[in-house]
Amino acid sequence: MAWAEDEAIGPDVASAGLHVSERIGRDAAAQPDLEEALEASRYASHPYSSHPKEWPPLVEVAETRQLPPMLIERYNAAAGEGTALCGIFSEIHRAWATVDNSFYVWRFDKWDGQCQEYHADEQAICAVGLARAKPGIFVEAIQYILVLATPVEVMLVGVCCSASADGTDPYAELSLQPLPEYMISTDGVTMTCITCTDKGQIFLSGRDGHIYELQYTTGSGWRKRCRKVCLATGLGSLLSRWVLPSAFNFSAVDPIVDMVIDEERNTIYARTEGMKLQLFDLGASGDGPLKKITEEKNLVDPRDAPYGGRRPNASRAARSPKPSIVCISPLSTMESKWLHAVAVLSDGKRLFISTSGGSSSSVGLNSGLQRPSCLKIVATRPSPPLGVGGGLTFGAVSAAGRAQPEDLALKVESAFYSAGALIMSDSSATAMSSLLAVQKDSAAQLSLPSTFATASRSSKALRETVSALPVEGRMLCASDVFPLPDAAFIMQSLYADVECLSAFRKPSEKASIKLWAKGDLPTQHILPRRRMVVFNTMGLMELVFNRPVDILRKLFDGNTLRSQIEEFFNRFGAGEAAAMCLMLAAKLLYTEDSLISNAVSEKAAEAFEDPGLVGMPQLNGTTALSNTRTQAGGFSMGQVVQEAEPLFSGAYEGLCLCSSRLLYPVWELPVMVVRGLIGSNDHGDGVVVCRLSTGAMKVLESKIRSLETFLRSRRNKRRGLYGYVAGLGDSGSILYKTGPTIGAGIHNNGKSPYRIRDMDSADQSASNKKPRSLYTSAELAAMEVRAIECLRRLLRRSGEALVLLQLICQHNVARLVQTLGNDLRKKLVQLTFHQLVCSEDGDQLAMRLISALMEYYIGPEGKGTVEDISTKLREGCPSYFNESDYKYYSAVESLEKASMTNNQDERDILAREAFNLLTKIPDSADLSAICKRFENLRFYEAVVRLPLQKAQALDSNADVINGQIDARHHDTITAQRVQCYEIVMNALRTLKGAGRSGAPGPMTALDPASRSKCIKQIIQLSVQWPDTAFHEHLYRTLIELGLDNELLEYGGSDLVAFLQSAGRKHQEEVNPNNNLVRGAPRLDDLGAPISTSQTKYLELLARYYVLKGEHVAAARMLLILAERQCSNAEEAPALDQRYQYLSNAVLQAKSAGIAADSSRNPIDSSTVDLLEGKLAVLRFQMQIKQELESMASRLETIPGSGESPSDPFPRDNILADAESAKEAKDKAKELSLNLKSITQLYNDYAVPFNLWEVCLEMLNFANYSGDADSKIVREIWARLLDQTLTRGGLAEACSVVKRVGSKLDPADGACLPLDIICLHLEKAALDRLSSGQELVGDEDVARALLGACKGLAEPVLAVYDQLLSNGAIVPSLNLKLRLLRSVLAILREWGMSVIAHKLGTTTAGVSFFLDGTFSLNQTGSLQKGVRDKIISLANRYMTEVRRLNLPQNQTDNVYRGFRDLEEKLLSPY
Repeated sequence: MAWAEDEAIGPDVASAGLHVSERIGRDAAAQPDLEEALEASRYASHPYSSHPKEWPPLVEVAETRQLPPMLIERYNAAAGEGTALCGIFSEIHRAWATVDNSFYVWRFDKWDGQCQEYHADEQAICAVGLARAKPGIFVEAIQYILVLATPVEVMLVGVCCSASADGTDPYAELSLQPLPEYMISTDGVTMTCITCTDKGQIFLSGRDGHIYELQYTTGSGWRKRCRKVCLATGLGSLLSRWVLPSAFNFSAVDPIVDMVIDEERNTIYARTEGMKLQLFDLGASGDGPLKKITEEKNLVDPRDAPYGGRRPNASRAARSPKPSIVCISPLSTMESKWLHAVAVLSDGKRLFISTSGGSSSSVGLNSGLQRPSCLKIVATRPSPPLGVGGGLTFGAVSAAGRAQPEDLALKVESAFYSAGALIMSDSSATAMSSLLAVQKDSAAQLSLPSTFATASRSSKALRETVSALPVEGRMLCASDVFPLPDAAFIMQSLYADVECLSAFRKPSEKASIKLWAKGDLPTQHILPRRRMVVFNTMGLMELVFNRPVDILRKLFDGNTLRSQIEEFFNRFGAGEAAAMCLMLAAKLLYTEDSLISNAVSEKAAEAFEDPGLVGMPQLNGTTALSNTRTQAGGFSMGQVVQEAEPLFSGAYEGLCLCSSRLLYPVWELPVMVVRGLIGSNDHGDGVVVCRLSTGAMKVLESKIRSLETFLRSRRNKRRGLYGYVAGLGDSGSILYKTGPTIGAGIHNNGKSPYRIRDMDSADQSASNKKPRSLYTSAELAAMEVRAIECLRRLLRRSGEALVLLQLICQHNVARLVQTLGNDLRKKLVQLTFHQLVCSEDGDQLAMRLISALMEYYIGPEGKGTVEDISTKLREGCPSYFNESDYKYYSAVESLEKASMTNNQDERDILAREAFNLLTKIPDSADLSAICKRFENLRFYEAVVRLPLQKAQALDSNADVINGQIDARHHDTITAQRVQCYEIVMNALRTLKGAGRSGAPGPMTALDPASRSKCIKQIIQLSVQWPDTAFHEHLYRTLIELGLDNELLEYGGSDLVAFLQSAGRKHQEEVNPNNNLVRGAPRLDDLGAPISTSQTKYLELLARYYVLKGEHVAAARMLLILAERQCSNAEEAPALDQRYQYLSNAVLQAKSAGIAADSSRNPIDSSTVDLLEGKLAVLRFQMQIKQELESMASRLETIPGSGESPSDPFPRDNILADAESAKEAKDKAKELSLNLKSITQLYNDYAVPFNLWEVCLEMLNFANYSGDADSKIVREIWARLLDQTLTRGGLAEACSVVKRVGSKLDPADGACLPLDIICLHLEKAALDRLSSGQELVGDEDVARALLGACKGLAEPVLAVYDQLLSNGAIVPSLNLKLRLLRSVLAILREWGMSVIAHKLGTTTAGVSFFLDGTFSLNQTGSLQKGVRDKIISLANRYMTEVRRLNLPQNQTDNVYRGFRDLEEKLLSPY
């Protein structure tokens, strides 16, 4: 079969990570508190068990050493009558002894031939202690202080430790440095014992029953360097010491003979000669004043009938000696939160003591805050029975709780308890004393089978194994052998946060010992074998505690029968035994332990894969069904059978246990913490550092990689289930077609965490109707192999994560984190190792850290090259840093070099190298930053191509563009593509100096020409890329930036389609070959409103057509713009803009006609006529709108314009004016929205508002023929003249006639009835002049009519001639005289115009001729016919003047005028 690629796969790792989390949670919940275990053991019948005699021993003597010869000689010299003390200083790996005033110290773990001797003054040494030196008092070389007490004085001696030359032995050299200035008198009090805290505090107990503290400082002036402070309190204590002599002390003093310190809870337990137990409190922080809490005298009384045994009768109790306390030791919080100390009695019993009142639950909840208040026995443990360790079978010690005969009772002389292990010296045998080693039975600590939801009471019961070692001599004292400082520091770094914090204060050597309290099974993969040193009367003896994995290693190492291996698997369970086989096969044990041979490793691997030992995967429901049948004796039709679920073999269970225990110290804890500032937290300003030390991560990474390497080698060799599944052919290959769905674990909600394949909906519907058959053995094996592979990948990913963290720690984490933002910094300090390994967020944060690390190397202050760190990352954590990442950062390095050089050619070469690398990884991260670097180098090819390549990679099959992608992913991919597009757009914005939405932004420091060149390059490169969606994005951005000219010049072939689509969503496409007139009938289809945003695109489209010479299409588009419909004034363009559109449309239509003539392709001339007609109508609309606005403004500014003094209702006129102003304003607003037809303009706007002048122009434009007598036109002229006469008098009326008439055709009398106009004006002039209302000139009306006729005198004279000849029209003689005056003016103007035309001058210049300055001959030859006609008319009108029956003084001036004109024209001069 084809195995999956050997790499970490995201879904597999995430699923396995959930399973590991569930396993860690179950293991943590399954480990009971010591108080719970003791309570459960009260109801168990087997509190003790023995070790199988065929197996290697649990406890063995590793080495015995005799006492130093010089010590023996000194002791023999004293003939056994001197004072002798002994003890062990585990902190410095030394044993010590005193003989009288001599002190000896030497190595207990090996004999190096050195034994240091120190002599006190002549007094015998009565107490010895070792304390850590307080900082800042002694020289740095003095690390510890040796405290020696004699009956006379207490002295301090400096202890200096130095490591060996190779650094492997930190305790190789020791020297004692006398400190003569640090001595103090005992004041006659003999000290009985000395104890010291880890902080360096020194406490001494005296024969007077008091406790003293020895304080020392540097000393200055009169202050002593050393002083002794009595910590006893109370008035009675003070009087007994200083006031009353000893003769008056009636009560016997009970001195303290032993003191132990609970470093976690800051309490002191003291034992007196009278078997009293005292409790002292040092305060919550450990530096408060010593306070005595309580003293108990009857603490040794046993509890009632423990473990179901009977109380001895009174007579036997009376004969039995009262047991004494031989040892008291504090219990760490790792062992129990509710029990605080254990006292070992001389009969072997143990008393478990609590110092807090109240229930266990309340004490447990407040154990960190509640201070001690009492001494209370919570539980008792019976003494181990004699004879154990001699081969009793498992569980055979069932009568341990019953009273034993007096001759068989234990006689414990000394004992030592530490972290769950107890060593007792038993002297009950007369021939030889023995050591009893009591420790937790690891077989009883097994995790529950995963089928059980909760643990039963019996499974929580404390069961211990007892091992007996016959030895010579009596045990005097014992101690743990501390691990080396480096190893202890690693243990502290790993477990300080996951376990109880208070248990892991400095020193780490002492704190790491407490991890053994967790038991062997959870820690044997990481902790060394436990060692104790025993000081007895014959010398030193080193004991080694073999863990279950050590027992199994020794079984494999010898010629062990298979039955013994099977017994081991049965005793510990297939899962635990398989986990231990993995440890041996992968060589995960502590390095100090014996090296595991290849033979042992291979045997362990075979056992791990042996189905006879670990079993085969099976269906859990099958077993339940068979049990149901057996118990019931038949099959019950009404019983519900649970669905069968896969139950994997012990090999998988062992792998889960091994993996979860390896990851337990880091899994659910953050990888980074904030330290350095007081009160700092995750949101503070502290320094971010790795939670784990580099050494701890290295050790853990090595073990994880060893385990993963072993699994991978077995997979590649197809061993075990791998080979079984591989032999199945196609049935096994289905494993790697889909990812697993592990969920939260195998037994989470009764669902199997692994699936062989994913069913489609049809299969699922079918499965709902028909139950699926049970899994075959091949499918079960394949499922288990799949699960093992997921865990293997998780281990690989975890190892790589640890390598990454190590590399980051080696490069100053705080400096790297500073490059991250506040949000990422908060996420980082909250990121757990689980998230780093399994989550997408963890992967992103890892990428950011790697990026910061690379920037450190790439930057100008970098300490290496990308190649250096990339090699480490690719080899150590390829799932976090692969070949793509290497190319990416190599490209960044090239760009950095390019930015540093001043050589343009070299810069281009480096930029090209970076571009070529990045083109191979189109989906690389952080393109925005990388493209910014290219922008700075002016390498715009990369700025355009790289984002577009990434966008193409996101949708390689163009599913988004073609609409063939799931709607759920469409928006996501589209947003990612737009982000890529925006990189190119931002480059354009930078060059243009604009931000988003046209806002001002940063501008590159380039001259305009270079900037224009760069913009052109980007546009051309962008247009070349075959991505329609990108082109649309580009075009919109160019329009937004105002780069219209560049868009039209360099736009692609799809630009027209884009502008059409964006500019008229509801319009038909413009065909440039269509004639505008043929498209005109379809203009009704273009009536849909066009928004302002769309207008911009249509304008650009029109400009594009103009640029490309497609004039008809341009004219049509401009017409659409001019006639666009709008629903509100904000959207509507100004009429001036519409006029501009139409003017340009006319120009394009005319250009199309010229182009058609040149190409011999004629165009319909009606196109131009149509557009010009629309333009004229628009001019009328603009004129009407202007008139209406002027009218509204005039009415608003003069509210009382209609009011007159004689008006009886002035208020009504004011209201009428206001209403008129509002109506005019509303109509003007209507005209601003859309174009109107000429009919609408005339009927709805011009006529209602008396705009007679415009009415006349529109009638003339419409070629109005009117009725036969032109009644409408005459009426309009009459109203216009009346309106103007009323508004401005005759002058205004003449001006209007001149202005309007000049716009009309004088030859067409339909629109310009000169007779009506002339008669109306002449009558008004005569009336106004006669009444004195207005000063009117004789030539005003005549000149107005000439202006209306565009200077043609003949039509005007014809009108006057018509009026003068019709007496009915002009009955008044004065009116006729007025008309003749006007005729005179007309003739004079006619004559001057003729002469001026010939002379090439103005009529003003001709006036000199008429005044007599020039003669006619001087002007050249005047047309004889025109002169004769003027002379004839002048002669005739002189006659008309004479005929008037008016006084001569009124007619002389007119007559003389005609005559003078005639004479001037006839005169030759």
